[in-house]
Amino acid sequence: MNKVQILMYHQVGDFPSMKTHRATYCHYKRFAVQMAYLSRMGYNVIPLKLALDGLGGRSSLPDRTVVLTFDDGYENFYHYAAPVLRKYNFPATVFLISGMIGGKATWLAADGHEPAALMDIGMIKELQETNIDFSSHGNSHVRLTQIERSQARNEIVESRHTLEDLLGHEVTSFCYPYGDFDQAIVDMTAEAGYTAGLTCIRGAATAEDNPLVLPRKAISYGDSLIGFMWKLKFKDKKKI
Repeated sequence: MNKVQILMYHQVGDFPSMKTHRATYCHYKRFAVQMAYLSRMGYNVIPLKLALDGLGGRSSLPDRTVVLTFDDGYENFYHYAAPVLRKYNFPATVFLISGMIGGKATWLAADGHEPAALMDIGMIKELQETNIDFSSHGNSHVRLTQIERSQARNEIVESRHTLEDLLGHEVTSFCYPYGDFDQAIVDMTAEAGYTAGLTCIRGAATAEDNPLVLPRKAISYGDSLIGFMWKLKFKDKKKI
């Protein structure tokens, strides 16, 4: 069975030790070790678009296939993650919040963390010339099931239009903010023209998955190399 390990990162950088809300942080030194491990062990790190073709039966997938995804579009991705990805020639997809480009991740304050800077247009354009692809994470990073349906539809649709104007190409993948979705949200995503939806459901993606409800494996602050290796092999699917 075709299978893809889609890894989910958020921030990559130099962070102080933390005990709470670690799921959206990865220390840059651990990130470098993780990427070196993928390279050394012969994992096939491929673009999300190619993985979707493989899962959809339009092409074959090599064994040990990995896709790297990064939510929110943090500025520290530009400074810490992108250079490591270039070193190994690894592609990645960054999910941008279309209405907050160049702003700050203000929602982090609710968890007692400093609102981190998000990439500006210049950084995005520069990275677009490399192996980095960009897609949609909504317009304002809200929980789509907790707002009016008309607002949710606008979040999904307007984000795609805005990013297509900015990037100059079709945007076909959507990442549900907070991993929050229901069937109505999935239907809206399909109606908006997206062909893939990324979730926070833990597990490997297979051909049996709905392409608009694809699982991923979150890599967080507390993951040592052993923990990273374990997550690559962990197969169960459940909410994280």
